[in-house]
Amino acid sequence: MASTKKNENTDYLDREIMQKLSENGRIPFSDLAKELNISNSLVHLRVKKLQEAGVITGFSVKLNAKELGFETITYTGIVTKEARYSYSIAEKLKEIPEVIECHWVSGKYALFIKIVSFNNEELRKILYEQIHQIEGVGSTDSFFSFGAAFEKNLPV
Repeated sequence: MASTKKNENTDYLDREIMQKLSENGRIPFSDLAKELNISNSLVHLRVKKLQEAGVITGFSVKLNAKELGFETITYTGIVTKEARYSYSIAEKLKEIPEVIECHWVSGKYALFIKIVSFNNEELRKILYEQIHQIEGVGSTDSFFSFGAAFEKNLPV
């Protein structure tokens, strides 16, 4: 069951617009207006309001890693030598193109990252020649992805 907590600044119409856009971010606003039985200008106003409020942060294209040749996808936990290194490590990780996500987490790891690479040898190079060379990185622990069971957007 989806959470019942909603942003106080959004109403039913905003949630309908967000739902439709999360299903198809390329839907023309005129088609969206027809589906929701509202004016095109109202769709534009609502989307602009949601963007200004920071609820909608952008529109993007989702690329298929496997189709682009990235055969190895891992989620890697990073143990830091000291907690104070977390922020500087994250800044250095931004510079590695194959690191496509980075999260601060609780527990054994300070950071949890997603890495895409062409193969296992390339992953080894990324880990040992780049990530392990960052000051403050103590160790890494990688979990290989065999594929996504599903991916979905936030509930609205």
